[in-house]
Amino acid sequence: MSYIFVDHLCKSFVVRKKREKGALLREKETVHALKDVSFEIEKGELVGYIGPNGAGKSTTVKILSGILVPESGTVTVGGRVPWENRKEHVSHIGVVFGQRTQLWWDVPLLDSYSLLKDIYRVPEADYQKRLKELTEALQLGDLLRTPLRLLSLGQRMRAELCGSLLHSPELLFLDEPTIGLDAVSKLALRDFLHWENKEKGTTILLTTHDMEDIAALCSRVMVIGHGSKLYDGGLQEMLSKYDTKRTVQVEEHQNIDHVIAAMYKDLGL
Repeated sequence: MSYIFVDHLCKSFVVRKKREKGALLREKETVHALKDVSFEIEKGELVGYIGPNGAGKSTTVKILSGILVPESGTVTVGGRVPWENRKEHVSHIGVVFGQRTQLWWDVPLLDSYSLLKDIYRVPEADYQKRLKELTEALQLGDLLRTPLRLLSLGQRMRAELCGSLLHSPELLFLDEPTIGLDAVSKLALRDFLHWENKEKGTTILLTTHDMEDIAALCSRVMVIGHGSKLYDGGLQEMLSKYDTKRTVQVEEHQNIDHVIAAMYKDLGL
């Protein structure tokens, strides 16, 4: 069986609509975030998981990381069911959400990392070796004694990556890791992810709207829209099939929305 195995995955949420004028109660609506999604990812792959806002990307990541429980379907990661074996599962994964932090705002990075070492029960010798390796690769050596709140956005994102990889996870989830970063910070982040994937064999699932990230990092992409998987294959094959003459070259694309729109039209959605 593949390292990540997802079969007929479904997840819905009940939300309340805006109360209409004169109504006492708000009506409820069921939103189908994931509808019969299936895919497999082998160990060591770096896969882009793309689609417009509300497509179901973050929901998928939260299920794979054990935060959410699906309504139906089969999911295993490294032979584990994420939400059933959560304590064991989280020791094998790292997660970086572009708009959230796992580090402590008012304390130096080194103190946050020391606490993460204790949480994940990383032996001291392994921790020191891994910390040295990551701080050199991410150029964090001069920032270790600086509180997180004093760092720039790019520095914070590099610090978050370091924290998520201290326990040497087999699998890394990246949800919009380059959001808001300048061009130099994006290039540095991409170089590091290439290094981590190739040198350490870390499996990486990347969700982003930035096509430059996808083009630079991923040979395989999965596209999701309206909760359904629309495409799974090579990036160039997808663009040659769904991109139109009115779009710019792929290296200049800023997001995937126009490609998704063409895909919807072709599939009759």
